[in-house]
Amino acid sequence: MARITSGVSTSHVPAIGAAIDLGKTESDYWAPMFKGYEWSKQWIKNEKPDVIVLVYNDHASAFSLEMIPTFAIGCGENFEICDEGFGPRPVPVVMGHPELAAHMAQSLILDEFDMTVINEMKVDHGLTVPLSLMFGQPEAWPVKVVPIAVNVVQYPPPTGNRCFNLGKAIRRAVESFDEDLNVQVWGTGGMSHQLQGERAGLINPVFDNAFLDKMVNNPESLATIPHLEYLVEAGSEGIELVMWLIMRGAMGEKVNELHRFYHVPASNTAVGHLIVEPTN
Repeated sequence: MARITSGVSTSHVPAIGAAIDLGKTESDYWAPMFKGYEWSKQWIKNEKPDVIVLVYNDHASAFSLEMIPTFAIGCGENFEICDEGFGPRPVPVVMGHPELAAHMAQSLILDEFDMTVINEMKVDHGLTVPLSLMFGQPEAWPVKVVPIAVNVVQYPPPTGNRCFNLGKAIRRAVESFDEDLNVQVWGTGGMSHQLQGERAGLINPVFDNAFLDKMVNNPESLATIPHLEYLVEAGSEGIELVMWLIMRGAMGEKVNELHRFYHVPASNTAVGHLIVEPTN
């Protein structure tokens, strides 16, 4: 049967994608950040996952203020790269796994999570930047992807507790799929950052590093953080961290920490990265 072997969390800053696409990864500004992913790129080569359940948020590319699902699952054969204003990123088309995705949609909905099923959509930097950070610039992505989009753009976003429990349901869904698959779950976005208003440029390393600690050792405490605390401590876009809790919920009660990285700044944003494996 399918099995979840590890979890990855990472920021998905759009400027990171631009630095990769424009060949600036070794510049003085960007080199220290990309160095933190060197271990990860070698690790994932050895792990060879078949499928990534990739949790991200759309940035008004596939969805808009006219329609924003709280949770959506991509069940298509493939997902084209969208144009975010500067042309599509020069990265491969993302290939889906419609059989696993359809099974997950059924399992999650019957588990009382209201998933919006998306059979055709384009994906933006929220999904492609994490793939680039982990796989570099291949001719084709070496894995299939089941995208799960979460609304953290339009109030109200889902609670951390709801996301944590969705992760648990994802684990049940994957493990009930009758095919031998090595599946990873990724949670993306964050860490602390604010892009507008009087606090634009806010970064809170104390909050971020405490969050990383608790992701490993005490995720239940993170599930109780209210929306307002994210706003105050991590900035208006810090709410993206609830997507990390989906990954952590899918890992089970205890995990081994394999790799951790934290860096500021990257385009006025705190970059966080964590790789864990379940121990139960």
